[in-house]
Amino acid sequence: MQGSEDGRWDDVRVFLAAHRLRNLGDAARRLGVDISTVSRRLTAFEATIGARLFERGRHGLAPTRAAEAVLVAAEAMELAHARLGREASTIEASAEGVVRLSAPPGLADMFVIPALAAVRARFPGIVVELETSVRVVDLTRGEADLALRSVRPTSAELVLRRLMHARSVALASPTLARSLGVLRDWSAAPWVGFDHDLASLPAAQWIARHVARASVVLRTSHYASQLAAAALGMGVVLLPTPYARVRGLVEVRHDAALAASAASWPIDSLWLVGHKSQRELPRVAAVWQVLSETLGGVREPEPRRAGRG
Repeated sequence: MQGSEDGRWDDVRVFLAAHRLRNLGDAARRLGVDISTVSRRLTAFEATIGARLFERGRHGLAPTRAAEAVLVAAEAMELAHARLGREASTIEASAEGVVRLSAPPGLADMFVIPALAAVRARFPGIVVELETSVRVVDLTRGEADLALRSVRPTSAELVLRRLMHARSVALASPTLARSLGVLRDWSAAPWVGFDHDLASLPAAQWIARHVARASVVLRTSHYASQLAAAALGMGVVLLPTPYARVRGLVEVRHDAALAASAASWPIDSLWLVGHKSQRELPRVAAVWQVLSETLGGVREPEPRRAGRG
């Protein structure tokens, strides 16, 4: 029985090396065996699974859909094997492969990309596939390994951690903020708002309620474009306070008559979400750890207020 288990683990090790390196020769060198052994083990594993796992061609190995389905279970077996041997270093060393991450576009541009640079530095064997979309991916159906979301999910199949909790404020370039002085009417300022595809966002709804349409001089759902326009003095933006530091924006001053409407500025949270079955896989756990450390360290600053100029 023990021999059968060892043989099965050897087949899984060969499969994982082949999947990660996409080349029989590279997998053989990684495992310290010859190519014929790798080829034979893969063939045996395919016979056990009952499906072809790789298409073999001149340019290496191309995983089939069956291989992608087997990958999660194989990595779970790898993790259990490492834990059984109390080999923590093995778990860290095996943090390699593809991690699919979904993130909102604005967050991806300003905060996620710098975090992924840290992932690359610490775990060079990991390749991140980043989807930047307002679409909510279904982690329970394997559409992504991890996701960053502004709304807390409720599925019992998911694990989550809140990384940020920040209030949106009216931000502008220092020059524009000084020229506006103390606002007594939100519509007295030019605004950069959201386009129709993000009209359901709380910030977009706030602007629709409190700012005249004629005062919105630019509509774009691209956060980087909103920030660029604000930094150039085109208009005021309503974004969470961590964005203020990205472009050196300041909070627009307003008088007491606008206090009630300002009190209704939305408060945004950011959740890191994964599936329970994959959360502790080395490649997923590594990205989770770095995102938690880097994005969790983005604290809400107190935006600078415009000077009297």
